[in-house]
Amino acid sequence: MYKDEQLDEEKVFKDPVHRYIHVKDRVIWDLIGTAEFQRLRRIKQLGTSFLTFHGAEHSRFNHSLGVYEIVRRILFNFDGRPHWNKDQRLLCLCAALLHDLGHGPFSHTFEKVFKLDHEAFTRQIVLGDTEINYILRRVEEDFPQKVADVINKTYEDKLVVSLISSQIDADRMDYLQRDAYFTGVSYGHFDMERILRVMRPLEDQVVIKQSGMHAVEDYIMSRYQMYWQVYFHPVSRSAEVILTKILHRAKELYETGYQFSLKPTHFISFFSEKNAVEDYLKLDESIVLYYFQMWIDEADPILSDLCVRFINRRLFKYVEFNPNAQMKEWMDLYQLFQKVGINPQYYLVDDSSSDLPYDFYRPGEEGERLPIHLLMPNQELKELSRQSDIVESISGKKRTDHKLYFPMDFIEALPDDQPEKSEIKAILGLS
Repeated sequence: MYKDEQLDEEKVFKDPVHRYIHVKDRVIWDLIGTAEFQRLRRIKQLGTSFLTFHGAEHSRFNHSLGVYEIVRRILFNFDGRPHWNKDQRLLCLCAALLHDLGHGPFSHTFEKVFKLDHEAFTRQIVLGDTEINYILRRVEEDFPQKVADVINKTYEDKLVVSLISSQIDADRMDYLQRDAYFTGVSYGHFDMERILRVMRPLEDQVVIKQSGMHAVEDYIMSRYQMYWQVYFHPVSRSAEVILTKILHRAKELYETGYQFSLKPTHFISFFSEKNAVEDYLKLDESIVLYYFQMWIDEADPILSDLCVRFINRRLFKYVEFNPNAQMKEWMDLYQLFQKVGINPQYYLVDDSSSDLPYDFYRPGEEGERLPIHLLMPNQELKELSRQSDIVESISGKKRTDHKLYFPMDFIEALPDDQPEKSEIKAILGLS
């Protein structure tokens, strides 16, 4: 039976984070070989972060294999334990491997501009007319639906869902370590082996033995540090701002009937909001960067300039600025930019980032994630922030950071005797 078929010889991938990734199931090996999964090699895990951390060239393909490997190790430890149904094993492995299948080029930025949802695309790829769907249906006719439900967090067995989507899941455990490794920072490291050893399956979630609490504290703090030192790095955000503006400008030009010298064939589906999955699968970062390279020669000065900036890393400068608290300065700047001929719609951008490092349980909230529970020696469950002073100190506390991005070179190029130049610099705190 295909469901239980094993390879004649175990396949291994050398991996810088987990040392080896082991594949023995025929289904997993076949899924890795599909066009839809191989496409993930051409999508970076960290979007524009490679412009800040030059090592951050790793892909969604690397990460997806890593999440699969962590789940494989967790299930090896779960084998024979109460509450664990080993019939769910292949489902867990497939969902772990395919959880990021629907990511597009420069993932979250692309999604925001075109109002897309990578999880919806993951579902369409798993359930649609694809190589992935064909392989999953060979397991069982309803197997693709089960995989889609686990990824969508709607599957009936919440224990299975919690392995790839909770506050301590295989997805986070892989990306924190992988992103730390490839960016060269030390924050994202924690003792994963220890955490895997103290994980226990319960009816509807994975819990952690109380003796492993310190390893979990370390994991929570590494996540906190990675968000502020890597994921929200202001230089990466500057590149993201420019990327966003390129896509907005190209869409605006398309809608007004502008004649591109290179027709934006791969984007038309998204400009016209058709968002067909077959068009989505043809898009990857090499395609997007090709267009940006070509758009440098476009007649439209804004599109051309933004593409030069992105391709050659001539990014916007930034200052701390909260437009909600500084509304008058924001309005003044907007008008001053218009006066001197710098289009504020594309060249004056406020951007904010916020993160909740650990959230305790608040029922009914949108996007709620179950808290981490510790299994005490008497088999009682205690919520992590009630036991750990470290975690309690950051629990439920949302930190937000505001920046204002602008092209310093344009401002410097203004004539010194132009009064608006000194006014702009004064508001931005540059004089």
